[in-house]
Amino acid sequence: MKIEDAQEKFMEYLDKELNYSKTTLDDYSYDLKVYTTYLKLKNKDYLKINKDDIIDYLKYLDNKKFTNKTISRNLSGLRSFYNYLVEVKLLEDNIFKKIRNPKVSKKLPNYLNTLELEQLLDSIKIDTDNDEDNAKGIKEKCLIELIYSTGIRVSEASNIKIGDISLSEGTIRILGKGNKERIVYFGEMAKEILEKYLKIREEENIKNCEYLFLNKNGDQMSRQSMEYLVNMVVKNSLIKHHVSPHTLRHTFATHLLDNGADIKSVQELLGHKNLNTTEIYTHVSNERLRSVYLKCHPNKDRQ
Repeated sequence: MKIEDAQEKFMEYLDKELNYSKTTLDDYSYDLKVYTTYLKLKNKDYLKINKDDIIDYLKYLDNKKFTNKTISRNLSGLRSFYNYLVEVKLLEDNIFKKIRNPKVSKKLPNYLNTLELEQLLDSIKIDTDNDEDNAKGIKEKCLIELIYSTGIRVSEASNIKIGDISLSEGTIRILGKGNKERIVYFGEMAKEILEKYLKIREEENIKNCEYLFLNKNGDQMSRQSMEYLVNMVVKNSLIKHHVSPHTLRHTFATHLLDNGADIKSVQELLGHKNLNTTEIYTHVSNERLRSVYLKCHPNKDRQ
């Protein structure tokens, strides 16, 4: 079987049988294309790969300036692909199981302080004389406020349906990674802008689309479009450092911990499978406290 055919069947398996999200499927598809390009370049048979070939492939990725994080994801995807090949009897063994992922240094996630968050939201004008500008601003403010208020991933925001939202209870049902369902909460400020957007959305919903956020054609707004929207808002604000939708998620978690939330609750709200993933935010809070201490405590000036 040609590698392209095997990959197509594998992707169909991930989509239909395992119900992987579109974001995850896109990542797998990209990683498999990179691998296929390498195999064709080196004239290698994907069913006859050995350990030396994989080491050479890792050098190939490194020469292309792939980060350790991206290489790790690529290897994880290929590990899954070769597991599938074993399951369908194309191979007896998964050679990628013997390959370790490179170490990934954990960077502290960046986040916005309260003033920066207010600056970001205040930069969006929604009380102008132009109805089109108002509608655009309300959508932008709703998306940003909702991600910050709930801590959801941008892919999860893209997949919110009207039926998932309870305005009376201030909750949204989210389908996260691995199709794991959880409930997230939003407060009065998010509710207020959400209600405004829902009124505007009625006019946008020319195709009776069930998704909350719609693009200009009345279809589901993609993750990429949401990222572009946030980038444009940041560009027009007073904030000069990089801010992405994920920065808003980081801000949500950091602000919760700073204000006394326990880490287990933050883990549940973020939809993290492993508590270790959430613990990175305690390091953020600790670093902030250390910075305040070094800046303010008189000990630093004593001889």
